[in-house]
Amino acid sequence: MRFGLIMSEVGQGLRRNFSMVVSVVLVTFISLTFVGAAILLQMQINEMKGYWYDRAQVAVYLCTDTALAAHCNMTEATEEQKANVAAILDSPELAPLINAYEFENHEEAYEKYVDFADTSEGDYITPEMLPETYWVNMVDPSQSDVLIETLSGTPGVDEVADQRKYLDPIFDALNAASYTAIGIAALMLVAAVLLIATTIRLSAFSRRRELGIMRLVGASNRFIQTPFVLEGVIAAVIGAVLAGGATVAVVHFFVQGYLAELMASTSFVGLTEALIVVPVLLAVGILLAALSANVAISRYLKV
Repeated sequence: MRFGLIMSEVGQGLRRNFSMVVSVVLVTFISLTFVGAAILLQMQINEMKGYWYDRAQVAVYLCTDTALAAHCNMTEATEEQKANVAAILDSPELAPLINAYEFENHEEAYEKYVDFADTSEGDYITPEMLPETYWVNMVDPSQSDVLIETLSGTPGVDEVADQRKYLDPIFDALNAASYTAIGIAALMLVAAVLLIATTIRLSAFSRRRELGIMRLVGASNRFIQTPFVLEGVIAAVIGAVLAGGATVAVVHFFVQGYLAELMASTSFVGLTEALIVVPVLLAVGILLAALSANVAISRYLKV
């Protein structure tokens, strides 16, 4: 009977403040969608880092006739210098750090260049102008500095470059986008909390006569507060469910259905990650709604 009375009060409050409840649902939906997007974006960054950093190579560019480095003296690396570089890579100091390496000659470098460059530029570039290169896969890519320090300045070596330096600006931009989404989500959550609190206070004000009667007959504050807290929680749960559904839909139809097919060479988050985010959104929505509603009705009853 007590539970039925509480739920009838909840239903009455939702009907009386239907427009405000809809506003709470929409604001909660939008704010939690931003939260879900921020979480998924951070997951995507970690996914791409793990995917690309493990595949990033260290390039040991050998001297050519057109190399401007002082120690190259615009002289092609000799066979002895190439063999010396290979011997250093196979040395007991570096071998444990290297997973594998391969040598790319002028012709192979030119074929790779033609595949990616503008065809008009290929008329001015000859294979001899492109450096021969040792492409090195590290066991731990974070230890590439050891290889760079060891081979930099070695006779016949023009430059030693870690491909990860080309990836860092991309991940920095993605991190900035993630932090922006987090900031917007935080502002929207604040707006949701304030709107829930306002809705609860208006609901209590519209039922001030009933609340006065309940106090006169000895109803406890907890009994009076519970319907209002449930109103806020119900509205927030609806918004959280919509946000979770939107998150799953975006991952399924846009990320996996479009981006993953468009850029098959990289890794993207999937439904598993999206389903992990959904309970987080529900928990955040319920917690914020319960706290804001409880504070709002408690302050109103003390007035």
